[in-house]
Amino acid sequence: MGFRIEHDLLGEYSVPENALYGVHTARSAENFSLTGRRVHPAWIHAMGDVKHACARTSRKLGAWKNDAAKADAIEAACKETAQGKHDDAFIIDPLQGGAGTSLNMNANEVIANRALEILGLPYATYSRISPLDDINYQQSTNDVCPTAYKLALIRQIDMFLPHLKSLELTLRQKAEEFKDIVKVGRTQYQDAVLTTLGFEFKAYAEALFRDFARLVQARKTLLKVNLGGTAIGTCVSASHDYVENVVPTLAEITGIDLSQTDDLIDGTQNLDDSAYVSGILKTLAVSLLKMSTDLRFMSSGPQTGIAEIMLPPRQAGSSIMPGKVNPVIPEAMTQACFTIIGHDTAITYATSQGNLELNAFLPLIADCLLNDLDMLAKACKMLTEFCIRGIMANVDKCRAGVASSTALITAMVARIGYDRACQIGIDAIHEGKSIRDKLLELKLLSEAEIEALTSADVVRSTMADKARHTS
Repeated sequence: MGFRIEHDLLGEYSVPENALYGVHTARSAENFSLTGRRVHPAWIHAMGDVKHACARTSRKLGAWKNDAAKADAIEAACKETAQGKHDDAFIIDPLQGGAGTSLNMNANEVIANRALEILGLPYATYSRISPLDDINYQQSTNDVCPTAYKLALIRQIDMFLPHLKSLELTLRQKAEEFKDIVKVGRTQYQDAVLTTLGFEFKAYAEALFRDFARLVQARKTLLKVNLGGTAIGTCVSASHDYVENVVPTLAEITGIDLSQTDDLIDGTQNLDDSAYVSGILKTLAVSLLKMSTDLRFMSSGPQTGIAEIMLPPRQAGSSIMPGKVNPVIPEAMTQACFTIIGHDTAITYATSQGNLELNAFLPLIADCLLNDLDMLAKACKMLTEFCIRGIMANVDKCRAGVASSTALITAMVARIGYDRACQIGIDAIHEGKSIRDKLLELKLLSEAEIEALTSADVVRSTMADKARHTS
């Protein structure tokens, strides 16, 4: 491969001759190699859309009015970037100094060189199409990158929400399937009162339903963007007409109901909406973590543990213990949740550092949130397909737990009093008998009464009474 020589304010620099990117991108790639990854594709594609909106708006206001071929080539290159056709030319690390300047220049150079290629000219013929004077016209990193980031985040949320809804609905299906299976409910890991397996799964679904609604609301806060504000929100180097029209043009191009933020200075230095979204993802991670931990706990054993449910076996669990199968899907989900919680801490710090007129740490915020949504989509799909759908109830184990647990005599307190019920429980434990057998021995209940007392209808009737009282 040969090289071409480009120059910037630091001097000359060698760039691969066939590279769509240029000197600014090459220097960034040399400076930043922290993660070994590249900028998230959704942000790159959104940059293409934003650059397209900027170019189209400037063109309508008279830019390149005597050079339609140039304007057409620029718009075509922007569209191709938005479609992901030049992702390989975005070589910079997601963690970079400069508040996104490296990403902005990567986009400017790729679009400029592709436009030159469309015109049949060699790369780096910047006297014809300049990355800065043409592709970055009336723009700044500080309004282009945050706007593209919000656009990318909206799209990632839209991609993720169906996976979350599918998980919620699958849990509701399991709740219906398990509605008649009575088991012991636990508080502080100790036997408490009777419940149903259906109630437990419905509670998981309700938590995810709330998380879904919160994320939908958070998405709305992202629709306000600071495009047109340029460097610090004062619109320096941008015309009034451009500032008024660029966001509506972006909304038209993307089909997303974007609007310009009410205060461009505020919108440039404050990224609190990112902390808001991150907090909601953390809350969702907490819900998923709680549920995953419960699934591992309720399926534990299986021979010597609780084993009230059986998770679908996905793979051998040990290289040394024959027959062992681990709850690998909830374990993987748990690790995803830990990652989200950790990223929320990083985002909290980053969003607090919108020092003075700009937050320099947008790259970290974007990298965390965009990848978090990717991971959560995969994790929710994994949990839905490989775990929840295939969970089976161990009915015999649930029945045995009801028979032996002090939860059974809790239902007797109103009839025989707390102290006597407590003594029955203690005696049963000391004598090695189940609570059921002890109640039968004392003739406090008949077999039929115990069956009735521990039926799903009786357990559900308490909830029904509560619902009537509440209404």
